[in-house]
Amino acid sequence: MNRRRIGRTGVHVSELGFGSAPIGNLFTAVDDERAQATVDAAWQAGIRYFDTAPHYGLGLAERRLGRALASRPRAEYVISTKVGRLLVPNDDPRGTDLASGFAVPDTLRRELDYSPAGVRRGIEDSLNRLGVDHIDIALVHDPDLHVEQVIAETVPELLRMREEGLVAAVGVGMNHWQPLTRIVDRCDVDAVMLAGRWTLLDRSGEPLLRRCAERGVSVLAAAPFNSGILARGEPGPDDTFDYAPVTEPVLHRARELAALCRAAGTELAHAALRFPLRRPEVASVVAGMASADQARLAARRIDEPVPDALWPRLHPAAPLSDGAFSRPPSP
Repeated sequence: MNRRRIGRTGVHVSELGFGSAPIGNLFTAVDDERAQATVDAAWQAGIRYFDTAPHYGLGLAERRLGRALASRPRAEYVISTKVGRLLVPNDDPRGTDLASGFAVPDTLRRELDYSPAGVRRGIEDSLNRLGVDHIDIALVHDPDLHVEQVIAETVPELLRMREEGLVAAVGVGMNHWQPLTRIVDRCDVDAVMLAGRWTLLDRSGEPLLRRCAERGVSVLAAAPFNSGILARGEPGPDDTFDYAPVTEPVLHRARELAALCRAAGTELAHAALRFPLRRPEVASVVAGMASADQARLAARRIDEPVPDALWPRLHPAAPLSDGAFSRPPSP
């Protein structure tokens, strides 16, 4: 599988990244054997970039990913994890973390901490859960209400850790492109992870991509299926868009895209995975994988070209993102 460079660093990621939230029991529990088999299949298919976070299953995704990669040569793969949410004992457990989306016991809870000390502790905790001695890409996780603190404190601390060799590249991950653009303008980041805003269906993050290209910052395009609506051949009313019920305008446009893909001899999900990589500033497409079959299928789709005749038909001259498609940024 092809690799692309992160910013001006020596880190190179595979064009398809393994999103580990599903092996952290996102919505549904999976057992250790299935999690291991999923990572093994991803590796065998050529995936060498693995994204995780403490948030995913209250550390379960990090622990499982670390175990699954423990026998692999450390220099051959890239791990990104995230800071901003420390895991601390939960004094009032209710039995499950499903309210936060993960089918795990809630013996721990998340504590937001974007301070320099919190960043240090978060990286140390992740190193321990993953069982590695360094993090390749450290991302600040969804700092929607803390952007100024991230600019003033969090990113500078990660940059100091980059100088110390604890992390190799620094970035920020969010669902909204506007605050990420502010961060790119004001911080020496190597990458941003943009979730759901540079997809076949929602291209509202294009101004951020332009700014990243100007600044030499790489984009990690996460959530390429917008949580599910682009993952099937024919979108339906029971699909979700950004983890919420799909609205009629979004469903209509998704079905138009599916029809265009079929007419060109390909599938909607194939085009959705390949689309972000048409921009050179996009280093990798990060997709969640819940099974070995999903990992193999995604890798096959990322390696197989989409018919050239399709892309002109999907030109953004036809509006693909407006108020119906994108949520406004958090305050």
